[in-house]
Amino acid sequence: MGCIAVVGITDRGAASLSPEAAALVDSAQVLCGGKRHLAFFPDHPAEQLVFERDVLSLVERLRGESRPTVVLASGDPGCFGISPLLSERLGPERVTVIPNVGSVQTAFARLGVAWHDAAILSAHGRPLDGILPAALLARKAAILTDGVNTPAAIARALIETGDHDAKVDVFEHLDGADERHYSGRLRDVVEREFAALNVMIIRHEGDPPAWPLGLSEAAFAHRAGLITKAEVRAVSLSKLRLHERATLWDVGAGCGSVSIEAGALLRQGMVYAVERDEQQMGFLEANRRSFGAGNVKLVRGAAPEALSSLPQPDRVFVGGSGDGLIPTLEVAADRLSAGGRIVANLVSLEHLARMEDWAKGGDLPIEVVQIAVSRSVPTAGLTRLEALNPVFVVTIDPNARP
Repeated sequence: MGCIAVVGITDRGAASLSPEAAALVDSAQVLCGGKRHLAFFPDHPAEQLVFERDVLSLVERLRGESRPTVVLASGDPGCFGISPLLSERLGPERVTVIPNVGSVQTAFARLGVAWHDAAILSAHGRPLDGILPAALLARKAAILTDGVNTPAAIARALIETGDHDAKVDVFEHLDGADERHYSGRLRDVVEREFAALNVMIIRHEGDPPAWPLGLSEAAFAHRAGLITKAEVRAVSLSKLRLHERATLWDVGAGCGSVSIEAGALLRQGMVYAVERDEQQMGFLEANRRSFGAGNVKLVRGAAPEALSSLPQPDRVFVGGSGDGLIPTLEVAADRLSAGGRIVANLVSLEHLARMEDWAKGGDLPIEVVQIAVSRSVPTAGLTRLEALNPVFVVTIDPNARP
């Protein structure tokens, strides 16, 4: 089977190609790309294959192709581009990649600002919520946009999550005859329209917001003390052993204190906060907005029924379940990805006994830690310690089987 070359191209068209890339395009018998890319070569004699979002169909079309083939892609095809997928599906020995200068590099070059330490994010064909935590925390971020997640939509979402004064630069048609640069603040972008081909640069000039970890209960909207206490939260999160791409179920999320803090750790992951109480859902939504936790998704309903439509979890936290504890654990254990673990907060001996019996019945390793916290309180000019209710932090780790 023939070689497939993935060639990066900018808005200057053929003039942006290196001699090596130009030679590959000239000799191609099959030329693939979006309509905009192929329009740069209207008289090319090769068979031309247009693709937009149907990337997988292109992969299948090229699988048995023996003729010299070039796939045109914007900028550097390895940055949120097609080349990694083609290499994975067709084999790296068949795919040659000739990158061009990407839009992110060009945008930062226009600004005279280093980009090696920037967060490079894509809202192109992806849920906007997934990039908000990284965009909020980054000193510099480059965001690739699309027709839905426009610069205006991104600016509105950031403002709604408390990011009011970030500096914004939007570059349209970079490296082309119609290149244009707009500079302003987030608030200046929310009503503006830009060309579909753009990249958005966001810069925070002060210190980024502090990571919301170990916050006091007063930092969260909640009902009459019904909130996971800060010390228990810290231990529970440590037992979950989250990684930044993890998918977490927070079952019985309450006001969302665990979800919010977990979301800050999951820079590229997602939290599904499951809650059946409508008042608690109100608190959860308020806290989600307050902390800009765009990667915390609210799921209304009771477990285990509400879990059926959720994606496979890497970690499961059970903060509340009532009589549904064991059915919830059974669903969690059945759906848990390889290497995953379950952590539960329990306050009663009866629920602890049920969970221990269930774990032993399934030959699942179980660890129980009791958290007993006392906090200082002033009394008549002196200080005493006041105890909080003890909590059992229970961990199920299937990978710890002997």
